Amino acid sequence: MTDKEYNECVSLYADNVYRFIVKNLRHEEDARDVVQTAYEKLWRNRDMVEYAKSKSYLFTVAYNQMIDHLRKNKRVEYKESFGGDTQATHQPVSSDTKKILNEALNRLSETQRSLVMLKDYEGYSYEEIGKIMSLNESQVKVYLHRARLILKSYLVSKEHVL
Repeated sequence: MTDKEYNECVSLYADNVYRFIVKNLRHEEDARDVVQTAYEKLWRNRDMVEYAKSKSYLFTVAYNQMIDHLRKNKRVEYKESFGGDTQATHQPVSSDTKKILNEALNRLSETQRSLVMLKDYEGYSYEEIGKIMSLNESQVKVYLHRARLILKSYLVSKEHVL
């Protein structure tokens, strides 16, 4: 990949990668860091990455960085909350469509949320998603189906029907 092709990757895919990561992390600064690291790795490996495969490479690296970040944060949260008060908070249901959709997505596991984002928001094929997330095509279909069932049951409940 040439320098010019790298710059094209930045202008073509940066927003998509950022949107995917921020939807999953729900923290803008962390998402920016993950995306920056993905582009940094692309820059370091530009001689080995073909331009035609750069989008898939970026999403794969960003996804893996995001998983690492989430695992690291979970360890920190567990450490901080060990022995602490574990009261659940209940937020009132809003009729705002965007808020309801975000709440529904938040009910999914990291993997399920990533699958939904890659398939339904970014438009990747099952095969491409499998490569990004290191799953086979059948696993992608099954996990995505289960995620959609969870979303459906949440969204069609009496409290959330618009």
